[in-house]
Amino acid sequence: MPSARLRIVGRLAAAGLIGIALASACGLAQAGSGLPPLPAMGPSLRKAVAFETREQPGTIVIRKNEKALYLVTAAGHALRYQISVGRDGFGWTGTVKIASKTEWPEWRPPREMRARRPELPAMVPAGPYNPLGARALYLSRDGRDTLYRIHGTNDPKGVGFDGTSGCFRLTNTDVIDLFKRVAVGAKVVVE
Repeated sequence: MPSARLRIVGRLAAAGLIGIALASACGLAQAGSGLPPLPAMGPSLRKAVAFETREQPGTIVIRKNEKALYLVTAAGHALRYQISVGRDGFGWTGTVKIASKTEWPEWRPPREMRARRPELPAMVPAGPYNPLGARALYLSRDGRDTLYRIHGTNDPKGVGFDGTSGCFRLTNTDVIDLFKRVAVGAKVVVE
C-alpha cells in the first residue's frame, strides 16, 4: 500500500507537476535542505487592450521597446503580457513560429552561453528550480530552432527588464495562460 506522500506525488505527476511534487515530497525546500524555498508562480501582469495590427488572431507580436508581448485576440484587440527581453547585445527582431511547446521543460544552456558562463550545467531538469519556469514555447525560423524561447521564470521579480540572453520571459502565471492560448505553428513577430 503506497504511502499518502507517494499517492500525492503520483497525482501531481499525472497533472504535469512532478518537479514541485518531488521537491515537496522529498522535503527539498524545507529548512536546512540547502535549496531556496519553492518559488511563487508570480502575479498575472496580463491585460486586455486595444491593439491595432494587420496580424491575424493567434499571432504574437513582441514589442521589445515596450517590454510587452501581445497576443492578437480579434481585430483591434489583444492580450498584453509584461515580459523581459534581451539585454544589450542579445536583442533580435524578425518573424518566427512556435515550433513546439513544453510543460515544465528541461533547460539545456546553448554551447555559446556555456562558453560565456562555464559554471552552467549541461542540463537542468524540469521542476520548480528550472530557469525556464513552468512552460516554454520554442521558436523556429524556416524549420530550424532559433535557440530562443518564450518561457516562464521562477523569479517573478525578473520580469519587465532587459536581462535575458535573447529569450522572452513572463511570470509563470502568465506563461501558463499564454501556453493554453497559443497553437504550435503560430506566427511570432519580434519588433
